[in-house]
Amino acid sequence: MSPAAEFPYRLIATDLDGTLLRGDETVSTRTRDALAAATAAGAAHIVVTGRSVPWTRHILDDLGYEGLAVCGQGAQLYHAGEHRLLTSLTLDRRIAEIALAKLEAAIGPLALAASRDGLAGEVLVSADYTVQEGPLPVIPLDSVADLWAAPLNKIYIQHPELDDDALARVATETIGGLVSVVMAGPGIVEVLPLGLSKASGLSIAARRLGLRAADTIAFGDMPNDIPMFGWAVHGVAMANAHDTLKAVANDVTGSNEDDGIAETLERLLVA
Repeated sequence: MSPAAEFPYRLIATDLDGTLLRGDETVSTRTRDALAAATAAGAAHIVVTGRSVPWTRHILDDLGYEGLAVCGQGAQLYHAGEHRLLTSLTLDRRIAEIALAKLEAAIGPLALAASRDGLAGEVLVSADYTVQEGPLPVIPLDSVADLWAAPLNKIYIQHPELDDDALARVATETIGGLVSVVMAGPGIVEVLPLGLSKASGLSIAARRLGLRAADTIAFGDMPNDIPMFGWAVHGVAMANAHDTLKAVANDVTGSNEDDGIAETLERLLVA
């Protein structure tokens, strides 16, 4: 592959799960090579993930990634090379408590989990919550009161009857004026600070790099990537992406298992 003199985008923003990562949490050699070629041609690569820093940094270390990472749906800006948390936005716990009570009054009891703030922020999980993310240890949540004992980045919710899309929709309708609600993956519906999104986090990171939305191509697979696609000048959905993201994408590429990111970058590199 002979790279073009200049890559058409100065910033490449990639989600992790279902996008950059394959199902076994690895990145293929082809995708690594395509990203390396794009950065050699003048682009910066930034990871933008719903995972909080403690659930992300081991993956970044394994990848040898040393740049900025937007974590926690935009709540945290992490410098992977320095293992340092640069900025962090926390959930107002009083507002979150009111929001959960209002939602449970409408649809019944929820299974809950929460991500505490910080580089080593613990993940609290109630006995009835099904953990979806990663192999890291969690702390049992014995009482809802324990949720409010320390600063939080987000709360995860599950419902015994409603599927992810339905739960996210009802939660947005019921408590959307108090908090933001996103569906980030199978079994992962999250309650966030009002107005927080991957787009808000990515815009902060881009400014630190002297870059803009007009410089950015973004890759993703889930509804929580919709704001990022709205911010970036060009959004590319994976073949395995949720239909709502495909509907707003500029392009659809191959799946995360089939080197979809590499497929697009290789095409741009020889354009």
